[in-house]
Amino acid sequence: MSLTKNLTASLSRLTVSTLRRQASSTFTFSTRSLCTSSVLRAKDPNMSTGPPKHEMQYFPNMINAMPSESAEFRRVLWTGLYSQVVLMTVPVGGDIGDEVHTVDQALTFTSGVGKATINGKDQDVKAGDLMVVPAGTQHQFVNTGPTPLILYTIYSPAEHDPRTVHKTKEEGDEEEDAGKDEAPKWSRQSQSENEKAGLVNTSGKY
Repeated sequence: MSLTKNLTASLSRLTVSTLRRQASSTFTFSTRSLCTSSVLRAKDPNMSTGPPKHEMQYFPNMINAMPSESAEFRRVLWTGLYSQVVLMTVPVGGDIGDEVHTVDQALTFTSGVGKATINGKDQDVKAGDLMVVPAGTQHQFVNTGPTPLILYTIYSPAEHDPRTVHKTKEEGDEEEDAGKDEAPKWSRQSQSENEKAGLVNTSGKY
């Protein structure tokens, strides 16, 4: 009887201890989520909002190291006067959303497999493939594999705010719906407008 009582008491203490740890963990996670939600949705402060400098922009290992280390749904890498480079990671079972842009888009896949639907036509895609989506064309990309579908895309001209970082597709949709992810005006100017503004000249001196 004594052994049974001791065992029961031990199990009770273990259960209470476990519940306390779970409750504490849940509370800590919830608090951390609430405290960092604004940070996750913030723009990258290291990215400029103005026209690009006339200097080299180098991104090493785009086919290997850099994409494989990314876990963000969308991150703008560079924004120019006539184009924009964006890194995307589509999670397992995820997609980029059925959409139509008013700009041209070229997507290079670096990891994973998926299905592209362009104006109603399906095409399987994999690492090493390039897909071009003309402006005004319906498109959707779905991750059909067991690992993230990773790609970098070039918009021409820019489609997003130069500082954009979206941890998830939901964050991206929310910012776009709220008008908080707009391409800057200087990225939508004509060649003649940029020349008149002194942003471009054939001398290469500024």
